[in-house]
Amino acid sequence: MKQSELKIKEVNMKIKVLSKIIIAVFFALLLTGIQSCSSDQTGSDGQLYNLGTELESRSISFENPTGSKGEGGKTESNLGVGRKGFPAKSFAPGETVVLCDIKGPGTIRHIWMTGSFKDKTTTLRSMVIRAYWEDQKHPGIECPLGDFMGFAHGKVNSYQSAVHSIGKNAALNIWLPMPFKKNGKITLTNEGDEPVTVYYQIDYTIGDNHPEQLGRLHVCFRRDNPTTLKQDFEILPKRSGAGCYIGTVLGIRTLEDNWWGEGEIKIYIDGDTKFPTICGTGSEDYVCLSYGMQQTPFLYHGCSLNQDGYISMYRWHLPDPVYWKNECRITIQQIGWSREQQEKTGHALFERQDDWCSVTFWYEPIPSAPLPSFPGLKDRIANLDE
Repeated sequence: MKQSELKIKEVNMKIKVLSKIIIAVFFALLLTGIQSCSSDQTGSDGQLYNLGTELESRSISFENPTGSKGEGGKTESNLGVGRKGFPAKSFAPGETVVLCDIKGPGTIRHIWMTGSFKDKTTTLRSMVIRAYWEDQKHPGIECPLGDFMGFAHGKVNSYQSAVHSIGKNAALNIWLPMPFKKNGKITLTNEGDEPVTVYYQIDYTIGDNHPEQLGRLHVCFRRDNPTTLKQDFEILPKRSGAGCYIGTVLGIRTLEDNWWGEGEIKIYIDGDTKFPTICGTGSEDYVCLSYGMQQTPFLYHGCSLNQDGYISMYRWHLPDPVYWKNECRITIQQIGWSREQQEKTGHALFERQDDWCSVTFWYEPIPSAPLPSFPGLKDRIANLDE
């Protein structure tokens, strides 16, 4: 065999070996990614099929309000004990009900809720959910039910994202992990003037092995109706200490003609003052859409409602979380665009005022500072369209 043929054969063998190595590395990385994804979802060792896990599954509803083992479905109905005896409860005006009070360590993994509030926008802003972590006196979560479950203005519109899934008959779901070490307590209050029937289920695990520097889920609701001219709407007022911003649901009720969404997101972190570290390019750009608003919901971003001047849009930073070490503040501008103004002045951009609301989600340790001031009922339900 000629020397040149030997060299060709040697090169071909090296190519085959290299190909096998590349394929092996690819599948190793793929498996790592799958396990990482599972770990994010399970919070355990990253394997749904690992039957040696230390986690124990529990669920709380009116049929088992403590989640205790072997204690579900004991209430009697006309069909007998354990035959759909207590699936729902009527919340009287002003009544607060403890939905769960769980001893840790544990992680709330899913909340489902429905009730007599379909097409009742004021009810979905009147029902307030609050969560208390590690026996802290003030809540880490304080939000109207509808906004917490993924939609602004109390307008139920069926869609699915990585965090929420909403059925057309007001089946409300949230899937964010809510870890705690000592205690996790959630309440629901009817701040309206009519009784409200509620069904719910909270799915969680106990026995979780949480890291030392554990962030607890924090959620705050804000509304400016209207916003102040040339003053950016605060999605997240300043938080001090370490944290991780994971996303927001934004609601806009337009109060002026022309395009409303040229305002940029500004994320000020760790010493930023006049100018932020993270700066967007437009309101629809922030929710990863473009050239106006389209009612198109996706996994981590999109718009679930764009009708009659009411917009509900969202952005989830689950693959791209925003971490901070010392402090964080997040705002978004209210800037419009007008062709008529462009023809008159040569400049299409203009400052404007609209009705903006937000529900913002982030993790930070306990103890944590009190949440921003929570709007009263009158301010929360003003100008809602039934």
